Amino acid sequence: MNVEAVKEFLNQKGMLDHYLEFEGSSATVTLAAEQLGCEPDRIAKTIACQKKDGGAIVIVAKGTARIDNGKFKRTFAEKPHFVPVDELPERVGHPMGGVCPFVLKPGCEVYLDESLKAFDVVYPAAGAHNNAVRVTLDELGTLTTDRWVDVTK
Repeated sequence: MNVEAVKEFLNQKGMLDHYLEFEGSSATVTLAAEQLGCEPDRIAKTIACQKKDGGAIVIVAKGTARIDNGKFKRTFAEKPHFVPVDELPERVGHPMGGVCPFVLKPGCEVYLDESLKAFDVVYPAAGAHNNAVRVTLDELGTLTTDRWVDVTK
């Protein structure tokens, strides 16, 4: 997967104008917030966890959120284990610092964490270390599966 695939996906959804590209890095929550001039919590952090069957559970949460192991296990019936950084492109479809919640590899299940509901607009990465997408929560649901969970602290 690549940025062009993300742009094409956004174009098909009528949201290409939501795509943002930066001269500097947006690879971390802090850097992305600096590029956007917003608080870190508005960064829609995408967390990829391994599934026992080889797929991935992709959680989109507010920028400062952390996975709550107990909540995750109760929700998904398995412990959270992050996809190794070097396996992200192959297993999820995007590199570290650019993992976005759409245009993912087969076998990835996307869930939106309740922590995002504090915001009207959030900014997930868009496939690279220097971009993002400005979306409302409704638009994020349209771009993903619109399945909500509560798995963060």
